[in-house]
Amino acid sequence: MSWSSRLEGVAPFRVMNLLEAAQAREAAGHDVIHLEIGEPDFPTPAPIVEAGQQALNAGHTRYTPAAGLPALREAIAAHYAECFGASVAPERILVTPGASGALLLASQLLVESGDRVLMADPTYPCNRHFMALAGAAIDAVPVGEESGWQLDAGLVATHWREDTRLAMLATPSNPTGHMLDADQLGDVAGAVAERGGHLLVDEIYQGLSYDLAPLSAASVAPGAFVVNSFSKYFGMTGWRLGWLVAPEAAVEPLSRLAQNVFLAASTPAQHAALAAFRPECRDILEQRRIELQRRRDALLDGLVSLGLAPSLPPQGAFYLWLDISRYSSDSEAFCRQLLEEENIAITPGTDFALQGGERHVRIAFTTDVGRLEEAVGRLERFLARRKGTR
Repeated sequence: MSWSSRLEGVAPFRVMNLLEAAQAREAAGHDVIHLEIGEPDFPTPAPIVEAGQQALNAGHTRYTPAAGLPALREAIAAHYAECFGASVAPERILVTPGASGALLLASQLLVESGDRVLMADPTYPCNRHFMALAGAAIDAVPVGEESGWQLDAGLVATHWREDTRLAMLATPSNPTGHMLDADQLGDVAGAVAERGGHLLVDEIYQGLSYDLAPLSAASVAPGAFVVNSFSKYFGMTGWRLGWLVAPEAAVEPLSRLAQNVFLAASTPAQHAALAAFRPECRDILEQRRIELQRRRDALLDGLVSLGLAPSLPPQGAFYLWLDISRYSSDSEAFCRQLLEEENIAITPGTDFALQGGERHVRIAFTTDVGRLEEAVGRLERFLARRKGTR
């Protein structure tokens, strides 16, 4: 059987195979510590759940407009004004089935077959895959501590080509958790604008920041396309709801695309998300952000003694990107053996980095401090058996 050639550039998400193996070990009676999936152990906040139940009971199950429930678009716009000082008209916001729906719209609008797209390496792999499915060639620019694990204006200038059409950022980033500040974001936006390109910014971990104030490209680069989600900060992973902020001129073609590729996002989920901006819900979310920072700090403290703590700690999201080259040059084998020997599930760097992924792993601090401390103890035993081996 022959399939579309578009799929050739879409690699499997290895963490899902690891999750399946971890769940099989759990089913066999092993105590597995899950640090692999980007989903904290918090349930969706009660006010959101209650609003969703009320929507179902009220019969809110019919289609909304393709761009989303007007009241939700207005609530998101108010959120930008209140939290980031950004003036975003509700009409510029399109509500989508998860951030993936927003990425689908942006990729189909912004790139033609053969266009080039700049993004950091490492990055969330689906960012590459959405652009590749649209026919783009990906220029994955290796980044490290010297640029804060982000594309900066200098890298954009160095790697921009005549046929580059788009630069994509992620702040806070997955897998490194690093952020761009306002000056850095403005500099990148300026470098892209000077070259006549588009800027797309993935902000799905916005709000989950620990050392820098939350920031949106919407307040720094009004012409940027901004992707966000209710999954991470708002705790609505399974509700599958996100949004895209677009320049005014792009709204009509994006709406046409939405009408055809997904018609509309889930109606009950949209009504539930209205509760995410209420004060009682924001209090819950802030408490969770503080708890995630506590988990980050506890995990960093534990990794210092193992020589694995990054010298540039993550400022946001809920991940650590660790260099394991002292112990292994095969992150997939490292993760597999760690699961088999110590029942810890973490993610190989090859899921995220085209260069250097075999020397890195991602740890998600998505479980409580006690379990993180237990994981550090197990990891210490595991590494002690590998000192001096490669």
